[in-house]
Amino acid sequence: MAKDKQFVKEVADMTVDFPQWYTDVVIKTELVDYGPVKGTMVIRPYGYAIWENIQNEMNKRFKAVGVKNAYFPMLIPESYIKREAEHVEGFAPEVALVTHAGGEKLTENLVIRPTSETIICEMYSKWMQSYRDLPILINQWANVMRWEKTTRPFLRTSEFLWQEGHTAHASEAEAREETIKMLNVYKKFFEDCLAIPVFTGIKTEKEKFAGAVETYGVEAMMLDGKSLQAGTSHYLGQNFAKAFNMKFLDSDGELKYAYSTSWGTSTRMIGALVMAHGDQRGLKLPPVVAPVQVIVIPVAQHKDGVKEKAQEIVDKLVSLGIRAEADYRDASNGWKFNEWEMKGAPLRIEIGPRDIENGVCVVARRDNFEKTNLSLTELDKIPEILNQIQKDMLEKAREIQKDRVKFADSIEGVLSAVEDKCFVKVPWCGCRECEEKIKTETAASARVIAPDDATGKKCAVCGKEAKHIVYFARAY
Repeated sequence: MAKDKQFVKEVADMTVDFPQWYTDVVIKTELVDYGPVKGTMVIRPYGYAIWENIQNEMNKRFKAVGVKNAYFPMLIPESYIKREAEHVEGFAPEVALVTHAGGEKLTENLVIRPTSETIICEMYSKWMQSYRDLPILINQWANVMRWEKTTRPFLRTSEFLWQEGHTAHASEAEAREETIKMLNVYKKFFEDCLAIPVFTGIKTEKEKFAGAVETYGVEAMMLDGKSLQAGTSHYLGQNFAKAFNMKFLDSDGELKYAYSTSWGTSTRMIGALVMAHGDQRGLKLPPVVAPVQVIVIPVAQHKDGVKEKAQEIVDKLVSLGIRAEADYRDASNGWKFNEWEMKGAPLRIEIGPRDIENGVCVVARRDNFEKTNLSLTELDKIPEILNQIQKDMLEKAREIQKDRVKFADSIEGVLSAVEDKCFVKVPWCGCRECEEKIKTETAASARVIAPDDATGKKCAVCGKEAKHIVYFARAY
């Protein structure tokens, strides 16, 4: 047992040093390792399996609303980036350039994509001729590069994986509708698949995406009370269309610029899973995206029939569509229990000689540590148990979220709330100076504008009439 205890002790106390706890967990559970270039990461098989499950679930939802997948080049001519002035200003510090190739200096520098609006809009301008070619609804799964100074695995790295959707429409109304539609697709995905409730809404002008008319955010509350921007959906208006000549012949015979949107999520979502559900023992993974939904531990596996029965259980679960495997490694049962708890497997099944004799197995839930006996003839109940775990994890996260939202009508109140590890609803006049003052004095930034009515409320900074209620929080 000493070895088992040491395994847990290697993880920092999350109540004392949450960032270190996070780093310890993602490394110890073999989700990720550090790459040889500063700021890069290697996503290991266990971590990548989560990403694959995320991709599968998202693709179902994208295709259900008519979005198709494609792929665009990683290298973008620097002149494309410069064509959209706001876009350049927003990404300039993060852009990585290729200046030489094949031993020679390039005639034009190439940008390693920080995002793909520019090159995709260039291609769309070639593909659209008439209103009959619209809408164009395309997503790509890709890597992007943003030269970050301060990095942390999954949360902020120089290179990361993501999906980015880009759409083009004949009308403003249709593009705006698409922006909100995809925002709601994200919200539903986070709740149904990641068991994470999120706040969604429009960003302030200060926080919006460079080049967008409006940006809508998906903000997830982490266990330390900080916000993680887990996704965004942008209404781009005609900004990129005019820069890249995205014109089409409309039904009225007039040549018009298209309206566009873009929306994206990334491997940050894996970081969100860790920080929204984890505990001192490590990960707690929702069954929908867990690489191993059920781990079977053969107890006293050296005895006759134990391994065979464990494999029977695995085979039965796999036939039910469950991601299941058995751990036959030469290690103590306690070590295996701790390891799979650390890795966040939603359900553990223990089977030993006495269990076989009694026709049962022991079923242990990772989310609440409940252990029960289940008849070996009732293994078809396991999918139901996994569904219940998924629901319970979402409900617990909702309770935490509900308990950690406060209201404040002064900067002192905002500071008190964020120090108490909470999100805070703040009346705001709409003035950027007031928004910046809150951030300067509390380190909390505007996350999204809440749907609450601000009538009768006064700005927490200047005392003028409030236009909005805004969620403020410290953020990753």
